[in-house]
Amino acid sequence: MRILSIQSSVAYGHVGNSAATFPLQRLGHEVWPVNTVHFSNHTGYGAWRGIVLEPEVIAEVIEGINDRGALGRVDAVLTGYQGSPGVAAVVLSTVARVRALNPAAVYCCDPVMGDVGRGMFVLPGVPELIRTTVVPAADVVTPNAFELAYLSGGGDPAQVSMAGVSTLDGLLAAVEQVRATGPRTVLVTSVDGADIPPDEIAMVAVDPTGAYLVRTPRLPLEVNGAGDVTAALFLAHLHDGVDVALGRVASSIHGILAATHEAGSREILLV
Repeated sequence: MRILSIQSSVAYGHVGNSAATFPLQRLGHEVWPVNTVHFSNHTGYGAWRGIVLEPEVIAEVIEGINDRGALGRVDAVLTGYQGSPGVAAVVLSTVARVRALNPAAVYCCDPVMGDVGRGMFVLPGVPELIRTTVVPAADVVTPNAFELAYLSGGGDPAQVSMAGVSTLDGLLAAVEQVRATGPRTVLVTSVDGADIPPDEIAMVAVDPTGAYLVRTPRLPLEVNGAGDVTAALFLAHLHDGVDVALGRVASSIHGILAATHEAGSREILLV
């Protein structure tokens, strides 16, 4: 595939495009990374240097790719953290242009907004925009369980309730609510709760062929970038079926995280 990946970028470590590009290339895919920020390191450290690129600059880079006649050869658009409504508008415009040139192109959206214990960490207004405008435009979405709860339940982004996704039946119902808005395929990460043993963590994938679950041992670590790798690998393997993609993603991510934990690394051991 030829993948246009619109995400953040860091010089040190692996998040955003700095997490997604290398695995996709290792699997034989051509990746055209368009960076939305260029930071020294991810923001989980609490301090970083660099710049947030203005939406106009991002649009200019994409226009330059179009000048090469390449937008019509894009097979998939991949997006992660969208820091502002302006970036979301550029993404949606780009997806529409790519689809007009190649109706078979797929848009895979990782709707990065927040997580359990952290709440929403994007600018005010961005969660509503992602839920009402960005996600409905996607073919594939890869929320974590917290983001799924918001996407399916709506309401105040500052008061997201996990009650509706605390069981597998509730989670599957929430997935169907999201699929009804547009996306054909949904991958839910960081699934736990009453139906998952406390020493395990799960992922659930749903498409028209059915619903699939995989569990892996829970590891005692918190790192950044694993979700970005997950979305990229899921997109890369999806052509072999959602069940195959889910199994391969779970295997790869658990392997990366196990090696990271063993090394005591703050950054995922991606290479």
